[in-house]
Amino acid sequence: MASNCVLLVEDETDIREMLTFSLERGGFKVVPAESAEEALQILDGPLPNVVIIDWMLPGMSGIDLARKLRRDPITSDLPLVMLTARGEESDKLKSFDAGIDDYVTKPFSPKELIARIRALLRRTGTPEDGVLTVGQLTLDTRGHEVRVHGDQVHVGPTEFRLLELLMRNPNRAFDRTQLLDRVWGRNVYVEERTVDVHVLRLRKALMPFGMDKAVQTVRGIGYRLSPVPAPVA
Repeated sequence: MASNCVLLVEDETDIREMLTFSLERGGFKVVPAESAEEALQILDGPLPNVVIIDWMLPGMSGIDLARKLRRDPITSDLPLVMLTARGEESDKLKSFDAGIDDYVTKPFSPKELIARIRALLRRTGTPEDGVLTVGQLTLDTRGHEVRVHGDQVHVGPTEFRLLELLMRNPNRAFDRTQLLDRVWGRNVYVEERTVDVHVLRLRKALMPFGMDKAVQTVRGIGYRLSPVPAPVA
């Protein structure tokens, strides 16, 4: 999905359309869902940066959706925001126990919601300007550019998504299945060897800049990205 992408799970059409309009004006890409079940189908593909969940949904409730996302290793780290008219302390505690990161009580100002989302993204490692930096590497999620010391690195769209995931989680090792699920999506069938092919392409693109060794093989597991010293001039 696009950078600063919000999955909005809200069954009331008027609220969903109002929030979509406000969030898009705030610089976010919005993917709407009318139910928890529809949201789970969307989450089988590339992941958003944050999920906004209405408590009272048809079918599976927002609380149950949050619990399900926290139990799934693929979505367990997703920032979650709960929208609800229920403002009692017991309801808030129930939300936080389910894994919700922030809690917004209706009625609320869209500007307040956007400010809370931005604060949450900053806490979870997503800079507001969309620029990720690891060592000498910078990746602009909005401009879709990768640079080393200001020089542009030309990578394909899949290599870009792969590098973005690794840069959002520096020094974290991912196995091939995790990379397939989070970069390609769980509803896309490709062989694990596909990961190796795209890692090779990414390293080849970074090699002229001395950054290919930043994408490291973790024996018996998969791959990680770690900072490397600046190349010697």
